[in-house]
Amino acid sequence: MKKVLLSLLVVGAFACKEVKKDVAKTEGTEKEPVAPEVKLYAFDGGTVNANMLELFSQDTTYTGQSKEFADAFYVVVHPKGTLMWDAGLPESLVAMDEPFTSPEGAFTVSRKDSVVNQLATIGMTPEDIDYLALSHTHFDHVGHANAFTKSTWLVQEKEYDFVTSEENQKNNPDIYDAIKDLTNIKKIPNTDYDVFGDGTVVIKFMPGHTPGHQVLYVDLPEHGPLLLSGDMYHFYENREFRRVPIFNFDVAQTKESMEAFEKFAEEKGAQVYLQHSKQDFEKLPKAPNYLK
Repeated sequence: MKKVLLSLLVVGAFACKEVKKDVAKTEGTEKEPVAPEVKLYAFDGGTVNANMLELFSQDTTYTGQSKEFADAFYVVVHPKGTLMWDAGLPESLVAMDEPFTSPEGAFTVSRKDSVVNQLATIGMTPEDIDYLALSHTHFDHVGHANAFTKSTWLVQEKEYDFVTSEENQKNNPDIYDAIKDLTNIKKIPNTDYDVFGDGTVVIKFMPGHTPGHQVLYVDLPEHGPLLLSGDMYHFYENREFRRVPIFNFDVAQTKESMEAFEKFAEEKGAQVYLQHSKQDFEKLPKAPNYLK
């Protein structure tokens, strides 16, 4: 009997050692999830001079002032695909010798180069862009959208209905023409959308400037999280004082989105880049360099 018990104890001890070795082996091979290699390229989509800056506040704060805006567009490269965010000013401006001033004098605009030429600097063509997303459908954000007929257009349902409405086709035919040939469409049901399914590139629904206005969250492996603002704010003062342009679609909705934007930025520790701010545009490396 003693011999049997002794044998059982030896076998049990040996088994425990094997289990411990297996556990140690498993624990030793476990690794932290590797963050995907995401890159952000920034491009020049033109320049906007706001000659009547008072249009950018509901009161008379900026009467008599003017301001020069950047008009950037971006390419996000992810292991699962590529996303172009916004589309600059109309490319017809590239061929013009002088900047163009709108009939009422509110804006003077210019653009120096095409999207095809700029994509070539990073070895891409329009056919390499899997997804196109516009923060909203105003003239300074849809400029070269019609070059991406093979890309999937990611658009909020309310924005799609807004830009394709009979009223908009009549009153803003150039804007409608910029998107009418985009037939590969993914309509987002007026909510946030995780582009690649891993939380690194997320479209945030922030209506008010237009019915389906959106901003872009990108979590880069080295830089960390950032937010591209669309037209949530056009310049620093408007962000600081929550001033709303007089041409926004819905003022109350804009203010709600501003609060949601700031709360999200704080929660994520995200650096905010105002897309129309020259200072913020100059902070970003320009293609072929990129932020990572």
